[in-house]
Amino acid sequence: MDARGKLNEILESPEFAPYIVVNRLLPAQKGVFAPFPEGVDDRIVKSLKKRGIDRLYTHQAEVWKHARAGKNVVVVTPTASGKTLCYNLPCLQALLSDESARCLYLFPTKALSQDQQAELNETAGGDAGFNLKIATYDGDTPESLRISARDTGRIIISNPDMLHTGILPNHPKWIKFFSNLKYIVIDEAHAYRGVMGSHVANVIRRLRRITAFYGASPQFILCSATIGNPKELAQTLTGLAMELVDENGAPRGEKRIILYNPPLVDEVQGIRRSVVTESRRWMIALLRAGIKTILFAHSRVRTEVAASYVNEDLKNIFTDNSRIRVEAYRGGFLPNERREIERGLREGDIQGVVSTNALELGIDIGGLDASIVAGFPGSFNSFWQQSGRAGRRGGTSVSVFIATVSPIDQFIMNDSDWFFRKSAEEARIDPDNPYILTDHVKCACFELPFLDGDLEDGGGCYGANAKDVLEYLEEAGVVRHTAGKWHWADRSYPAEGISLRSASADNVVIIDLTDGRNAVIGEMDRPGAKELIFVNAVYIHRGRQYLVEELDIENRKCLVREADVNYFTDGLVKTDIKVLSEDEKIMYREGEGVLSDVLVRSQVTKFKKIRFRTHENIGYGEINLPEEEMQTRSLALLFGPQSKCGKVLKEMDEQWIGEALSGAGNLIRNIAPVFLLCDPRDLGIAERVRDPHFGVPALYIYDKYPGGTGLTESLATRTEPLLAAIREAVNRCPCKNGCPSCVGPGGNKAAVVEFIGTLY
Repeated sequence: MDARGKLNEILESPEFAPYIVVNRLLPAQKGVFAPFPEGVDDRIVKSLKKRGIDRLYTHQAEVWKHARAGKNVVVVTPTASGKTLCYNLPCLQALLSDESARCLYLFPTKALSQDQQAELNETAGGDAGFNLKIATYDGDTPESLRISARDTGRIIISNPDMLHTGILPNHPKWIKFFSNLKYIVIDEAHAYRGVMGSHVANVIRRLRRITAFYGASPQFILCSATIGNPKELAQTLTGLAMELVDENGAPRGEKRIILYNPPLVDEVQGIRRSVVTESRRWMIALLRAGIKTILFAHSRVRTEVAASYVNEDLKNIFTDNSRIRVEAYRGGFLPNERREIERGLREGDIQGVVSTNALELGIDIGGLDASIVAGFPGSFNSFWQQSGRAGRRGGTSVSVFIATVSPIDQFIMNDSDWFFRKSAEEARIDPDNPYILTDHVKCACFELPFLDGDLEDGGGCYGANAKDVLEYLEEAGVVRHTAGKWHWADRSYPAEGISLRSASADNVVIIDLTDGRNAVIGEMDRPGAKELIFVNAVYIHRGRQYLVEELDIENRKCLVREADVNYFTDGLVKTDIKVLSEDEKIMYREGEGVLSDVLVRSQVTKFKKIRFRTHENIGYGEINLPEEEMQTRSLALLFGPQSKCGKVLKEMDEQWIGEALSGAGNLIRNIAPVFLLCDPRDLGIAERVRDPHFGVPALYIYDKYPGGTGLTESLATRTEPLLAAIREAVNRCPCKNGCPSCVGPGGNKAAVVEFIGTLY
């Protein structure tokens, strides 16, 4: 039986068929081609033809045309549409035409860097006659190879983190490279949104400033998956005008999209079968049918737990005289572990992988035929990226979206047409966020003094905002202004203390003490460590269980020892909010909002033990760790006596108000990210039945990054459509009194319906 027949057998099985909400076939699409353009070096054409590429897709030819005209360009096409050749073609042409030319490739992950070097070596290596040195320069590059990479590398493959901490602060060592830089390639540009995108935009400002200092003016080529505002994002990231190429010429194999809602196990409470259990069942069925599969589980714990379940269920099942092998893949793995898993997937030694969004981006991990998305990943862009990980080699593929009980997942299940017609979200960044800008002005001043002339009338890469920051830094004593220049005057190395990906730049290393090993087995950011690897927590690493014996936050280390327990752990966080300033009042139809600066104090105080398989709560434990403090931006929805909602609340007791606020907060936390293109973890929610600052019931929605990243300001303009979506989600839910699919465990459906009805 062929792959299509095996898939149909699974889809028609009584195990799954009754709970499939949608089974939609996206038909195959033919390619639209163009001949190799005039002027392409014969060596490039010969090398590509040897790989079976005898013509271009139309979007590849369009990018070539803009690049050769000296323009910056952003190309936006689906996964596996040949975007790599869009930038390789003009870059290789530039390098072959000018022996001194250099190119810089930036990818968001180390895995992508390694993948792209392999792709380039295949095109430009061997007997192709190119004689071009291609070097990866990232945190995994040995010291012995770094000098030759920067001195003789024609294409340097790196990531924004290494550019930020390793390359730009040491730019005098890179004079030859920066002086001759012709192209800067930024792949997977859609990944640079929110906090990370705001950081990366500032890193690009610093990069442009240094290349200008050395007399170069490189062109930019950006590649992105489908988003709602690719040109705007590219221009904000680079600070330069862009040409947009978004007509896809690549062919596509047929794909089935399955929306699956797990069966109810308690209709009264609205509880459904666990998404971990259901995703495991789907993965096992697909793997047993010989269909290579990737499961996106979204969290570190869920990834490890799901991989353990699948491996346990498959331990006695063999195909072609070999055992089916499934691996977990997530952040915190050591480099050699990541390489081993990626290689195993490409070469076929590994038939399945359970991953966080770490494999969402375009790494070549071989011919996967199925992807399972366990719960909505935070944005539609992410869903289609994860769906696109299957079927990269053409032919029939399938993507299964398994709903959790969260409001957004159940909203999708109740209105699948909305899911398919929903346009791509927009990606937003704020390079002038005061916290982020201050960090990078420090780095830029360390790298090169600022000139007064560069800061006037919005000149240079920074403009007027940088001057305010420099004056603030001068007061702090880390910058000195003299003779029309701003010099770095501190002994510190600023880039070292600034992380592009989180609020904390310092990671906690995890050390295995079992049998005297004393070996580092992983790492985790400090806030994550407080929630996941506290004393007595269960840490799971590639299927092995470890008990945490000590978490030393001050010295950034966690000591663990191998154990065999029948549960995993989950930290419970308590949050307190203090309003620092009220900046803007916003009047809604029946309510009021206040944008403000707030101080958020969070502390992990307890943890619960969750039994494997049944997921029942089997106990609690105490955690004694210092609290985290963060100043950020907040939108407070107020329900005072003057509002219709406030008048209703005034007549209710505090328990009813608490249930109304809790349910509304749960819905906002889950549905707002769809409007903002952010992860649910980017937003915090705090309910106050009697808020000590405003003196009325309040619902705080805050940005979970110091200084904020513009999420709450954006939400302030979209509150009414958000509340409309929330009301629709509650009304569509079939439960009677409230359930995890609508108002959450602490909510009351009737209270929320009346609450939302009076507000909107």
